[in-house]
Amino acid sequence: MKSKRKYPVGIQSFERIRKSGMVYVDKTRWVDKIISEEGSYFLSRPRRFGKSLLVSTLAAVFEGKRELFEEFTTDEGIKQPKLYIAQTDWRWEKHPVIRFDFSAGDLRTVEQLDALIDDTLKGYEREYGIQQDLPDPNIRMRHLLRTAYEKTGKGVVVLVDEYDNFILHALGNKEKTDLGRQRFQNVFGPLKEMDAYLKMVFITGISKFSQMGVFSKLNQLKNISMRDDFSGICGITEEELNTQLRPDIEWLAERNAVAYDEMLSQLKARYDGYHFSEALEDIYNPFSLLSAFDSGKLDDYWFASGTSMAVVDMLAQMPPIQLTDLDGGDFLSTMFDQPFESFETPLPILYQSGYLTIKDYDKEFGDYTLGFPNSEVRRGFADCLYTHVAAVKGTDNNKNGLFQAYKLFSRFGNLDKFIEAIRIFFSGVPYQLEKGNKNEHHYHALLYTLLVAFGADVIAEEPTAKGRADITLRMPCGIYVMELKYDHSAQDAIDQIDRCGYAMKYVLSGLPVYKVGLAFSSSERNIIEWKAVKL
Repeated sequence: MKSKRKYPVGIQSFERIRKSGMVYVDKTRWVDKIISEEGSYFLSRPRRFGKSLLVSTLAAVFEGKRELFEEFTTDEGIKQPKLYIAQTDWRWEKHPVIRFDFSAGDLRTVEQLDALIDDTLKGYEREYGIQQDLPDPNIRMRHLLRTAYEKTGKGVVVLVDEYDNFILHALGNKEKTDLGRQRFQNVFGPLKEMDAYLKMVFITGISKFSQMGVFSKLNQLKNISMRDDFSGICGITEEELNTQLRPDIEWLAERNAVAYDEMLSQLKARYDGYHFSEALEDIYNPFSLLSAFDSGKLDDYWFASGTSMAVVDMLAQMPPIQLTDLDGGDFLSTMFDQPFESFETPLPILYQSGYLTIKDYDKEFGDYTLGFPNSEVRRGFADCLYTHVAAVKGTDNNKNGLFQAYKLFSRFGNLDKFIEAIRIFFSGVPYQLEKGNKNEHHYHALLYTLLVAFGADVIAEEPTAKGRADITLRMPCGIYVMELKYDHSAQDAIDQIDRCGYAMKYVLSGLPVYKVGLAFSSSERNIIEWKAVKL
């Protein structure tokens, strides 16, 4: 078997990665583009998508550490390749670099935020011999920028990583978010008027700075978050996967006893599907991809580690959210500029947090179709939504029973036991959860959410020429086209499937096709009748 390479799972230091012989996917052609254009930049990407590593790489470039970018052999005898930027005419002049890292630590209180800002400033004040005991971070920042410039004769590079970490954790608490904004506006306010002392400013976060109102004075910031020419700056592109990471796919395929193309297909279904611009360039989740290579198996790595409790807390404070309303919806670009704390819609934060991505763009009307990027996020978000938003105390046992019935259904086609398990599950949902949602869409959405959480190959509201099928479930034993009717008969549901031709598109699938009608009763608040007919 081929030997496994070393992977930087959770490691954000460019220098450590290169010196330790770990795999580094070369992103320096984008770094070269940024430093060549200079100016001030903002980049929004989800958590664990390589923003901190990008910031670390920029720091190494401006600190003049050319040796890290050249071809060399580590102390362990691992050969590191020459990187793109080392082949350019970049002069490798050393600049003063001031870096604020708000991704580190658990910033839950204003005191913790103040301590981090103070500690960062003190470190650079010592480096440049500043001994005045100045109380105001605004004045300290001005003094630091001026002193660093005067002592080195070079423009200062300011790098701010995950600027919005504190504010996102404080969503829903207006006092804390206001205090957080005040702190950021105070310490970074001088960046615009001290422009003569700066070489470059680069700021990263999850949320767009316009939504947070933090950098309102920095109108010179170039937002490259949704630009086509920067879509691949973080994450793994298709080209990078098939070239720089090809040995790793070969190793993973051999370890799992599958062909290279099959492993590539599995990786694509599970970790690909992110799009960060209108060009819709495919981007793979870097954390999940490298974690799979490191562990030797495919699993849901990013969702387990990347789920932000700020997002969960926000969803819990909003009116009930249906999974069917999120996947495949069309939205104007102005939706992404709404302030998060308005809580009118979860879409901006769900997109920028990586739970939803751009699936299509209508250039004529300027609207975006959003959806889940891949099976990892779709399944994980469904489970998260059920657990933290839709679930109520006492339904977990019924959920587990439904899952066990689903497994039997998947393996042996036991539809009757699966339907009975659905009945048992809904019988445990308290009346107050259903209040105001008494229609087939409510039951449909809750059932769909659970099926997605189970990892089912399921489509909700699949469009046809005459309407939309409620649920289409593809199983090894057949394809089940389900229609849910509220206070109507199961036969009415079957008739609608026939009338609208929901099942006909699967006639040539090579699998048995079943029409399933489910009748819900408003008085029983459950399935009272069901019927299945083979096509």
